[in-house]
Amino acid sequence: MGGHEPVLLDEVLEGLQVRSDGVYLDATFGRGGHSAAILERLGPAGRLLAIDRDSEAVAAGRQRFGEDARFSIAQGSFGRLREVAAEAGFERQFDGLLLDLGVSSPQLDDPQRGFSFLRDGPLDMRMDPATGQSAAEWLAMAPEHEIARVIRTLGEERFARRIARAVVAARTEVPILRTGQLADLIALAVPTREKGQHPATRSFQAIRIAINHELDELAAGLEQAIERLAPAGRLCVIAFHSLEDRIVKRYLRNQARVAPAFAGLPQIPTEAMPRLARLPRPVRPSSNEVARNPRARSAVLRTAERCA
Repeated sequence: MGGHEPVLLDEVLEGLQVRSDGVYLDATFGRGGHSAAILERLGPAGRLLAIDRDSEAVAAGRQRFGEDARFSIAQGSFGRLREVAAEAGFERQFDGLLLDLGVSSPQLDDPQRGFSFLRDGPLDMRMDPATGQSAAEWLAMAPEHEIARVIRTLGEERFARRIARAVVAARTEVPILRTGQLADLIALAVPTREKGQHPATRSFQAIRIAINHELDELAAGLEQAIERLAPAGRLCVIAFHSLEDRIVKRYLRNQARVAPAFAGLPQIPTEAMPRLARLPRPVRPSSNEVARNPRARSAVLRTAERCA
């Protein structure tokens, strides 16, 4: 698949309830599928800010929408969305905010980015290739117990210890620098395979999440998203991984409750009142969407509304 199809597009637009004069934030621009649909619904007074960690995504956004005065894009992580939005001149609170936690198709399909084992390439996996450790650098230095912990907790891989042991043994002979090299090593270390899934799938996912600090970014981004939402503003979050979705579900649930210390009291201070109203039922892609775009199959959309 060479193109990028936005996941749960109609459902996101319904969740955001885009107003023609509203101000919106697409905090994970990717290649702009969701942004394009939001812009279609904005009038001349509407504004859209897009953010992405990937400089290639930012360049693509400027090329695609740079002539649209309603559109702005900035490079940065959604874990810093408060600062990034302020630096971009968006002081007003947002009427809607989207977090799409998936890796974009162009990132997956480019072997040079190192996200996928389907085509051999440098073992990088960084969302922003200009900062932080690459996957190859991390695997060269991390202790065996840390590699096992990451693969077990972030990939939910039951053979994590076997894989970590194989990585450490292999790197004493030759550096692990290529995606194909790591995928082959994992395939040899795993004694049984899940039907329809490459044995390296969970490990690659886990390593990517670890080196990009994705769960920490998510926790920070959720808190800042609520701060920047206007009253009755909508927050939409698409998760593709059970750990991410668990964090989102728990956070939205907690923010939709009175602070525990004040629960049941006759008078509750404003700062202890619920900050969000959760909207019922997480949304998953239809069978038609999954058939059209298999990468959507694990997506879960959760939506909440900022309390007044």
